[in-house]
Amino acid sequence: MVSLAISPCPNDTFIFDALIHNRINLEGVRFDYRLHDVETLNKLAITGGIDMIKVSFFTYLLLQQNFVLLDSGSAMGFGNGPLLISKNEYSLEDLPRLTVAIPGQYTTAHMLFRIASPGVKKKEFMLFSDIEDAILTGKVDAGVIIHENRFTYEQKGLRNILDLGKYWEQLTGSPIPLGGILVRKGLGYNMINKLNRIMFRSVEYAMQHPTESMPFVREHAQEMDEEVMQKHIRLYVNDNTLSLGTGGKVALAKLQEIAKVRGLISA
Repeated sequence: MVSLAISPCPNDTFIFDALIHNRINLEGVRFDYRLHDVETLNKLAITGGIDMIKVSFFTYLLLQQNFVLLDSGSAMGFGNGPLLISKNEYSLEDLPRLTVAIPGQYTTAHMLFRIASPGVKKKEFMLFSDIEDAILTGKVDAGVIIHENRFTYEQKGLRNILDLGKYWEQLTGSPIPLGGILVRKGLGYNMINKLNRIMFRSVEYAMQHPTESMPFVREHAQEMDEEVMQKHIRLYVNDNTLSLGTGGKVALAKLQEIAKVRGLISA
């Protein structure tokens, strides 16, 4: 039995539906799955105990000694990065004096924010879905949003200060490495390869049969609007999800190198 932990976000439930519901060849592997928000997943990976887990790539950089990144299942691409938003009109020069909400200490969103705005000291870590309300009620001045919130923040009268994804793309010319699927090295070479093949089949099946996964996606989408669900899937599931490819591997190498230079991870 392989323990599996993923997020309830539409891109994850979309690509894992075939694996969880036995729509593909699982090569005899059985999965015991659970769903958590992204920062809970990051902390679970850090504390250990899960065999196969979706994490932020920032967390992956911290855990490479213990985990292998699968070639399939990653969230990576252009135009889908985190956004720094606020209710009031602020400039980038205002950031050091503001309190900024972050969707988790170990998220790639936090890492990108630290790269783009190293001078910000006042940060509040909270669940990604609570950030918009925290800005609207004045608990924080600004916040970094991820996932489906990027489709809804303007409807609430909030404004974009900085697109951290565009910042990354201009800095590196590479897709934004957001998150990927890790497997414990302790499972062994043969099982890791088997899980990579299974993951590839699951993503491929989802892409070829997009409607079959939708009941599972809707079940965990927290009453998300159907159009937002579809936008979410289209934004985060792409060719890099099926396979990292050369472009994905280069993006990860750049993320690691910049993180080392900025002192965000150990050299």
